[in-house]
Amino acid sequence: MLEEILKTRLMVKSSMKTYQQDKALLRLLHARQLGLKLIANVTFGYTAAGYSGRMPNVEVGDSIVHKARETLEGAIRMVNSTKKWGARVVYGDTDSLFVQLKGASKEQAFRIGSEIAEAVTATNPKPVTLKFEKVYLPCVLQTKKRYVGYMYETLEQKEPVFDAKGIETVRRDACPAVGKVLERSIKLLFETRDLSQVKGFIQRQLLKVLEGTASMQDLTFAKEYRGSGSYRPGACIPALELSRRMTAYDRRLEPRVGERVPYVIVYGSPGVPLIQLVRRPLDVLQDPSLRLNSTYYVTKQILPPLGRLLQLVGVDVLRWYQEIPRVQKASLWGASEVGRRGTISQYFTSLHCPVCQQLTQLGVCSACRADPQRVAVTLNQDVRRWEAQQDQLLQVRLGGSGGTWG
Repeated sequence: MLEEILKTRLMVKSSMKTYQQDKALLRLLHARQLGLKLIANVTFGYTAAGYSGRMPNVEVGDSIVHKARETLEGAIRMVNSTKKWGARVVYGDTDSLFVQLKGASKEQAFRIGSEIAEAVTATNPKPVTLKFEKVYLPCVLQTKKRYVGYMYETLEQKEPVFDAKGIETVRRDACPAVGKVLERSIKLLFETRDLSQVKGFIQRQLLKVLEGTASMQDLTFAKEYRGSGSYRPGACIPALELSRRMTAYDRRLEPRVGERVPYVIVYGSPGVPLIQLVRRPLDVLQDPSLRLNSTYYVTKQILPPLGRLLQLVGVDVLRWYQEIPRVQKASLWGASEVGRRGTISQYFTSLHCPVCQQLTQLGVCSACRADPQRVAVTLNQDVRRWEAQQDQLLQVRLGGSGGTWG
Protein backbone atom coordinates (compact mmCIF):
# COMPACT_ATOMS: atom_id res chain seq x y z
CA MET A 1 0.00 0.00 0.00
CA LEU A 2 2.79 2.43 0.94
CA GLU A 3 4.73 1.55 -2.21
CA GLU A 4 1.75 2.48 -4.38
CA ILE A 5 1.26 5.77 -2.54
CA LEU A 6 4.94 6.71 -2.86
CA LYS A 7 5.11 5.78 -6.55
CA THR A 8 2.05 7.90 -7.25
CA ARG A 9 3.66 10.82 -5.42
CA LEU A 10 6.85 10.50 -7.49
CA MET A 11 4.73 10.47 -10.64
CA VAL A 12 2.94 13.68 -9.57
CA LYS A 13 6.22 15.39 -8.66
CA SER A 14 7.78 14.53 -12.00
CA SER A 15 4.75 15.92 -13.84
CA MET A 16 5.21 19.24 -11.97
CA LYS A 17 8.43 19.82 -13.92
CA THR A 18 6.49 19.55 -17.19
CA TYR A 19 3.89 22.19 -16.30
CA GLN A 20 6.07 24.96 -14.83
CA GLN A 21 4.30 27.66 -16.86
CA ASP A 22 0.76 26.76 -15.79
CA LYS A 23 0.66 28.22 -12.27
CA ALA A 24 -2.87 27.02 -11.46
CA LEU A 25 -2.12 23.42 -12.47
CA LEU A 26 1.21 23.60 -10.66
CA ARG A 27 -0.52 24.57 -7.40
CA LEU A 28 -3.00 21.69 -7.84
CA LEU A 29 -0.22 19.13 -8.45
CA HIS A 30 1.77 20.44 -5.48
CA ALA A 31 -1.26 20.07 -3.22
CA ARG A 32 -1.80 16.49 -4.44
CA GLN A 33 1.80 15.37 -3.90
CA LEU A 34 1.75 16.94 -0.44
CA GLY A 35 -1.49 15.10 0.35
CA LEU A 36 0.06 11.78 -0.72
CA LYS A 37 3.07 12.49 1.48
CA LEU A 38 0.82 13.13 4.47
CA ILE A 39 -1.14 9.94 3.81
CA ALA A 40 2.11 7.93 3.84
CA ASN A 41 3.23 9.63 7.07
CA VAL A 42 -0.13 9.05 8.75
CA THR A 43 -0.06 5.37 7.75
CA PHE A 44 3.26 4.96 9.52
CA GLY A 45 2.10 6.99 12.54
CA TYR A 46 -1.12 4.95 12.76
CA THR A 47 0.84 1.79 13.52
CA ALA A 48 2.90 3.48 16.27
CA ALA A 49 0.04 5.28 18.04
CA GLY A 50 -0.09 3.07 21.13
CA TYR A 51 -2.21 5.37 23.27
CA SER A 52 -4.77 6.85 20.87
CA GLY A 53 -4.54 4.42 17.92
CA ARG A 54 -7.32 1.92 17.25
CA MET A 55 -5.08 -0.69 15.58
CA PRO A 56 -1.61 -0.09 17.10
CA ASN A 57 1.33 -2.26 16.16
CA VAL A 58 4.40 -0.74 17.78
CA GLU A 59 6.70 -3.39 16.28
CA VAL A 60 5.88 -2.16 12.76
CA GLY A 61 6.50 1.48 13.69
CA ASP A 62 9.76 0.70 15.51
CA SER A 63 11.04 -1.48 12.67
CA ILE A 64 10.40 1.29 10.13
CA VAL A 65 12.39 3.80 12.21
CA HIS A 66 15.20 1.30 12.89
CA LYS A 67 15.58 0.11 9.28
CA ALA A 68 15.41 3.67 7.96
CA ARG A 69 18.23 4.72 10.27
CA GLU A 70 20.24 1.63 9.40
CA THR A 71 19.83 2.30 5.66
CA LEU A 72 20.83 5.96 6.09
CA GLU A 73 23.96 5.13 8.11
CA GLY A 74 24.98 2.51 5.53
CA ALA A 75 24.64 5.07 2.72
CA ILE A 76 26.73 7.61 4.67
CA ARG A 77 29.50 5.05 5.22
CA MET A 78 29.52 4.12 1.53
CA VAL A 79 29.75 7.74 0.33
CA ASN A 80 32.50 8.70 2.77
CA SER A 81 34.58 5.55 2.11
CA THR A 82 34.52 5.59 -1.72
CA LYS A 83 37.71 7.46 -2.70
CA LYS A 84 36.96 7.89 -6.41
CA TRP A 85 33.99 10.15 -5.69
CA GLY A 86 35.88 12.48 -3.31
CA ALA A 87 32.58 13.11 -1.55
CA ARG A 88 31.70 13.81 2.07
CA VAL A 89 28.27 13.65 3.70
CA VAL A 90 27.79 16.93 5.58
CA TYR A 91 24.22 16.26 6.71
CA GLY A 92 21.96 13.23 6.78
CA ASP A 93 18.62 12.88 8.50
CA THR A 94 15.52 10.69 8.16
CA ASP A 95 15.54 10.06 4.40
CA SER A 96 17.92 12.57 2.82
CA LEU A 97 21.65 13.19 2.34
CA PHE A 98 23.59 16.38 1.67
CA VAL A 99 26.84 15.42 -0.07
CA GLN A 100 29.69 17.90 -0.50
CA LEU A 101 31.83 17.62 -3.62
CA LYS A 102 34.60 20.09 -2.94
CA GLY A 103 35.92 21.75 -6.10
CA ALA A 104 33.61 19.85 -8.46
CA SER A 105 31.89 21.50 -11.43
CA LYS A 106 28.17 21.26 -12.14
CA GLU A 107 28.73 18.49 -14.70
CA GLN A 108 30.91 16.49 -12.29
CA ALA A 109 28.34 16.95 -9.50
CA PHE A 110 25.53 15.52 -11.65
CA ARG A 111 27.67 12.58 -12.76
CA ILE A 112 28.89 11.69 -9.27
CA GLY A 113 25.43 12.25 -7.77
CA SER A 114 23.90 9.79 -10.22
CA GLU A 115 26.62 7.23 -9.44
CA ILE A 116 26.05 7.59 -5.69
CA ALA A 117 22.27 7.14 -6.09
CA GLU A 118 22.71 4.00 -8.24
CA ALA A 119 25.30 2.48 -5.90
CA VAL A 120 23.27 3.02 -2.73
CA THR A 121 20.09 1.72 -4.40
CA ALA A 122 21.93 -1.44 -5.54
CA THR A 123 23.02 -2.29 -1.98
CA ASN A 124 19.48 -2.13 -0.58
CA PRO A 125 16.54 -4.51 -1.11
CA LYS A 126 13.62 -3.43 -3.26
CA PRO A 127 11.76 -1.05 -3.01
CA VAL A 128 14.38 1.03 -1.09
CA THR A 129 15.66 3.63 -3.56
CA LEU A 130 17.97 6.63 -3.21
CA LYS A 131 16.83 9.28 -5.67
CA PHE A 132 19.23 11.94 -6.93
CA GLU A 133 17.24 15.18 -6.77
CA LYS A 134 19.31 18.32 -7.34
CA VAL A 135 22.63 20.13 -7.21
CA TYR A 136 23.20 23.30 -5.20
CA LEU A 137 25.93 25.55 -6.63
CA PRO A 138 26.72 27.45 -4.46
CA CYS A 139 25.01 26.59 -1.17
CA VAL A 140 24.98 27.67 2.47
CA LEU A 141 23.97 25.00 4.98
CA GLN A 142 23.25 26.76 8.31
CA THR A 143 21.79 24.08 10.55
CA LYS A 144 19.41 21.16 10.35
CA LYS A 145 16.60 21.97 7.88
CA ARG A 146 17.95 25.52 7.35
CA TYR A 147 19.77 25.99 4.07
CA VAL A 148 19.79 28.11 0.92
CA GLY A 149 21.42 27.77 -2.49
CA TYR A 150 21.19 28.09 -6.26
CA MET A 151 19.41 24.91 -7.35
CA TYR A 152 19.92 22.94 -10.58
CA GLU A 153 17.53 20.01 -11.13
CA THR A 154 18.86 18.94 -14.53
CA LEU A 155 22.21 19.19 -16.26
CA GLU A 156 20.61 21.11 -19.15
CA GLN A 157 19.24 23.82 -16.83
CA LYS A 158 21.06 27.09 -17.59
CA GLU A 159 19.68 29.48 -14.98
CA PRO A 160 19.58 28.36 -11.34
CA VAL A 161 16.58 28.70 -9.03
CA PHE A 162 16.97 30.44 -5.66
CA ASP A 163 15.87 27.76 -3.19
CA ALA A 164 15.67 28.38 0.55
CA LYS A 165 14.37 26.22 3.39
CA GLY A 166 13.80 27.30 6.99
CA ILE A 167 15.45 30.73 6.82
CA GLU A 168 13.82 34.17 7.05
CA THR A 169 13.37 34.58 3.30
CA VAL A 170 10.58 31.99 3.35
CA ARG A 171 9.21 32.57 6.86
CA ARG A 172 6.36 34.92 7.74
CA ASP A 173 7.16 35.67 11.40
CA ALA A 174 9.40 38.65 10.50
CA CYS A 175 8.71 41.89 8.66
CA PRO A 176 9.26 41.94 4.86
CA ALA A 177 12.43 44.04 5.16
CA VAL A 178 14.24 41.13 6.85
CA GLY A 179 13.54 38.69 4.01
CA LYS A 180 14.31 41.23 1.28
CA VAL A 181 17.66 42.32 2.73
CA LEU A 182 18.68 38.72 3.50
CA GLU A 183 17.72 37.37 0.07
CA ARG A 184 19.48 40.17 -1.81
CA SER A 185 22.60 39.76 0.36
CA ILE A 186 22.70 36.01 -0.36
CA LYS A 187 22.30 36.56 -4.11
CA LEU A 188 25.10 39.15 -4.11
CA LEU A 189 27.33 36.73 -2.21
CA PHE A 190 26.56 33.88 -4.61
CA GLU A 191 26.91 35.90 -7.82
CA THR A 192 29.87 38.15 -7.03
CA ARG A 193 31.75 36.24 -4.28
CA ASP A 194 32.72 39.78 -3.18
CA LEU A 195 32.08 40.60 0.49
CA SER A 196 32.75 44.31 -0.08
CA GLN A 197 29.67 44.52 -2.33
CA VAL A 198 27.60 42.65 0.26
CA LYS A 199 28.86 45.02 2.96
CA GLY A 200 27.99 48.11 0.91
CA PHE A 201 24.48 46.85 0.18
CA ILE A 202 23.75 45.93 3.83
CA GLN A 203 25.05 49.26 5.15
CA ARG A 204 22.91 51.20 2.65
CA GLN A 205 19.79 49.32 3.70
CA LEU A 206 20.51 49.78 7.41
CA LEU A 207 21.08 53.49 6.84
CA LYS A 208 17.66 53.75 5.18
CA VAL A 209 16.03 52.27 8.26
CA LEU A 210 18.02 54.48 10.64
CA GLU A 211 17.19 57.65 8.67
CA GLY A 212 13.51 56.74 8.51
CA THR A 213 13.37 56.61 4.70
CA ALA A 214 12.51 52.89 4.49
CA SER A 215 8.96 52.00 3.52
CA MET A 216 6.66 51.41 6.48
CA GLN A 217 5.10 48.53 4.55
CA ASP A 218 8.46 46.71 4.65
CA LEU A 219 8.68 47.27 8.43
CA THR A 220 5.16 46.06 9.23
CA PHE A 221 4.65 42.75 11.00
CA ALA A 222 1.50 40.68 10.46
CA LYS A 223 0.64 37.98 12.99
CA GLU A 224 -2.41 35.73 13.08
CA TYR A 225 -5.13 36.49 15.64
CA ARG A 226 -6.46 33.33 17.28
CA GLY A 227 -9.35 34.83 19.24
CA SER A 228 -9.37 36.38 22.71
CA GLY A 229 -10.19 33.08 24.40
CA SER A 230 -7.28 31.18 22.81
CA TYR A 231 -4.49 32.93 24.72
CA ARG A 232 -3.33 32.19 28.24
CA PRO A 233 -3.93 34.94 30.87
CA GLY A 234 -1.26 37.63 30.79
CA ALA A 235 0.03 36.66 27.33
CA CYS A 236 2.09 39.42 25.67
CA ILE A 237 1.03 38.90 22.05
CA PRO A 238 1.01 41.97 19.75
CA ALA A 239 -2.13 40.86 17.87
CA LEU A 240 -3.95 40.33 21.18
CA GLU A 241 -2.74 43.67 22.59
CA LEU A 242 -3.96 45.59 19.54
CA SER A 243 -7.26 43.71 19.62
CA ARG A 244 -7.81 44.77 23.24
CA ARG A 245 -7.11 48.41 22.41
CA MET A 246 -9.41 48.37 19.40
CA THR A 247 -12.27 46.62 21.22
CA ALA A 248 -11.94 49.08 24.13
CA TYR A 249 -12.70 51.80 21.60
CA ASP A 250 -15.30 49.85 19.60
CA ARG A 251 -16.20 46.18 20.06
CA ARG A 252 -16.90 45.85 16.35
CA LEU A 253 -13.20 46.41 15.58
CA GLU A 254 -12.10 43.02 16.95
CA PRO A 255 -10.25 41.07 14.20
CA ARG A 256 -11.69 37.80 12.92
CA VAL A 257 -10.17 34.54 14.08
CA GLY A 258 -7.36 33.64 11.67
CA GLU A 259 -6.99 37.21 10.40
CA ARG A 260 -3.43 38.58 10.25
CA VAL A 261 -3.14 41.77 12.31
CA PRO A 262 -0.55 44.32 11.06
CA TYR A 263 1.55 46.27 13.57
CA VAL A 264 4.80 48.22 13.91
CA ILE A 265 7.19 49.00 16.78
CA VAL A 266 7.68 52.65 17.83
CA TYR A 267 10.04 54.49 20.15
CA GLY A 268 9.06 54.85 23.81
CA SER A 269 10.40 55.88 27.20
CA PRO A 270 13.38 53.93 28.60
CA GLY A 271 12.35 50.77 30.42
CA VAL A 272 8.92 50.49 28.80
CA PRO A 273 8.07 46.86 27.88
CA LEU A 274 8.16 46.08 24.18
CA ILE A 275 4.48 45.10 24.14
CA GLN A 276 3.58 48.71 25.01
CA LEU A 277 5.44 49.99 21.94
CA VAL A 278 3.18 48.08 19.52
CA ARG A 279 1.06 50.34 17.30
CA ARG A 280 -1.10 50.03 14.22
CA PRO A 281 0.48 51.49 11.06
CA LEU A 282 -2.50 53.86 10.79
CA ASP A 283 -1.75 55.26 14.25
CA VAL A 284 1.82 56.11 13.22
CA LEU A 285 0.62 57.83 10.06
CA GLN A 286 -1.91 59.93 11.97
CA ASP A 287 0.27 60.88 14.97
CA PRO A 288 3.45 62.88 14.10
CA SER A 289 4.87 62.28 17.58
CA LEU A 290 5.23 58.52 16.92
CA ARG A 291 8.39 57.29 15.17
CA LEU A 292 9.30 53.80 14.07
CA ASN A 293 11.89 52.24 16.37
CA SER A 294 14.72 51.93 13.87
CA THR A 295 17.15 50.64 16.51
CA TYR A 296 14.85 47.72 17.28
CA TYR A 297 14.34 46.86 13.62
CA VAL A 298 18.08 46.91 12.90
CA THR A 299 19.47 45.19 16.01
CA LYS A 300 16.67 42.71 16.75
CA GLN A 301 15.21 41.92 13.33
CA ILE A 302 17.62 42.53 10.43
CA LEU A 303 21.07 41.89 11.91
CA PRO A 304 20.49 38.48 13.66
CA PRO A 305 19.61 36.47 10.49
CA LEU A 306 22.38 38.21 8.56
CA GLY A 307 24.82 37.37 11.35
CA ARG A 308 23.83 33.69 11.41
CA LEU A 309 24.45 33.44 7.66
CA LEU A 310 27.58 35.55 7.20
CA GLN A 311 29.41 34.29 10.26
CA LEU A 312 29.93 31.08 8.25
CA VAL A 313 32.25 33.08 5.96
CA GLY A 314 33.97 34.88 8.84
CA VAL A 315 32.02 38.16 8.79
CA ASP A 316 30.99 40.16 11.86
CA VAL A 317 27.83 41.98 10.72
CA LEU A 318 27.61 43.92 14.00
CA ARG A 319 30.92 45.60 13.17
CA TRP A 320 29.56 46.63 9.77
CA TYR A 321 26.60 48.21 11.58
CA GLN A 322 28.86 50.05 14.02
CA GLU A 323 30.79 51.60 11.11
CA ILE A 324 27.66 53.34 9.79
CA PRO A 325 27.69 57.10 10.58
CA ARG A 326 24.87 57.99 12.95
CA VAL A 327 22.42 60.62 11.76
CA GLN A 328 20.34 62.51 14.30
CA LYS A 329 17.23 64.32 13.17
CA ALA A 330 15.98 67.50 14.82
CA SER A 331 12.23 67.98 15.02
CA LEU A 332 11.15 71.50 14.07
CA TRP A 333 7.70 72.90 14.72
CA GLY A 334 6.17 74.31 11.59
CA ALA A 335 3.50 76.99 11.31
CA SER A 336 0.83 74.34 10.73
CA GLU A 337 1.55 72.79 14.13
CA VAL A 338 1.48 75.96 16.22
CA GLY A 339 -2.15 75.60 17.13
CA ARG A 340 -1.92 71.88 17.89
CA ARG A 341 -2.67 71.17 21.53
CA GLY A 342 -0.37 68.95 23.54
CA THR A 343 0.78 68.24 27.07
CA ILE A 344 4.18 68.67 28.63
CA SER A 345 4.43 64.89 29.06
CA GLN A 346 5.00 64.67 25.29
CA TYR A 347 8.35 66.42 25.75
CA PHE A 348 9.44 65.55 29.30
CA THR A 349 8.97 62.28 31.09
CA SER A 350 10.39 60.61 34.16
CA LEU A 351 10.31 57.06 35.41
CA HIS A 352 11.43 58.03 38.93
CA CYS A 353 9.16 58.10 41.96
CA PRO A 354 8.77 61.79 43.04
CA VAL A 355 9.09 60.79 46.71
CA CYS A 356 12.02 58.31 46.92
CA GLN A 357 13.46 58.70 43.36
CA GLN A 358 13.36 54.95 42.69
CA LEU A 359 12.60 53.71 39.15
CA THR A 360 8.95 52.75 38.68
CA GLN A 361 6.26 52.43 36.03
CA LEU A 362 3.48 53.42 38.44
CA GLY A 363 4.08 57.16 38.89
CA VAL A 364 4.50 56.65 42.64
CA CYS A 365 6.29 53.43 43.58
CA SER A 366 4.48 50.68 45.48
CA ALA A 367 6.59 51.21 48.63
CA CYS A 368 5.56 54.88 48.88
CA ARG A 369 1.94 54.04 48.07
CA ALA A 370 1.85 52.10 51.33
CA ASP A 371 2.50 55.38 53.23
CA PRO A 372 0.13 57.96 51.67
CA GLN A 373 0.64 60.50 54.49
CA ARG A 374 4.37 60.70 53.76
CA VAL A 375 3.66 61.05 50.03
CA ALA A 376 1.24 63.94 50.66
CA VAL A 377 3.65 65.79 52.97
CA THR A 378 6.64 65.35 50.65
CA LEU A 379 4.80 66.48 47.54
CA ASN A 380 3.29 69.46 49.41
CA GLN A 381 6.77 70.54 50.51
CA ASP A 382 8.08 70.23 46.96
CA VAL A 383 5.21 72.35 45.61
CA ARG A 384 5.89 75.06 48.23
CA ARG A 385 9.59 75.09 47.35
CA TRP A 386 8.86 75.40 43.63
CA GLU A 387 6.35 78.20 44.26
CA ALA A 388 8.96 80.08 46.31
CA GLN A 389 11.52 79.68 43.53
CA GLN A 390 9.00 80.91 40.97
CA ASP A 391 8.25 83.95 43.12
CA GLN A 392 11.97 84.75 43.39
CA LEU A 393 12.38 84.50 39.60
CA LEU A 394 9.42 86.85 39.09
CA GLN A 395 10.94 89.41 41.49
CA VAL A 396 14.28 89.28 39.67
CA ARG A 397 12.59 89.80 36.31
CA LEU A 398 10.38 92.66 37.52
CA GLY A 399 13.24 94.30 39.38
CA GLY A 400 15.46 94.29 36.29
CA SER A 401 12.66 95.69 34.16
CA GLY A 402 12.01 98.53 36.66
CA GLY A 403 15.63 99.60 36.56
CA THR A 404 15.53 99.79 32.80
CA TRP A 405 12.38 101.83 32.75
CA GLY A 406 13.81 104.27 35.37
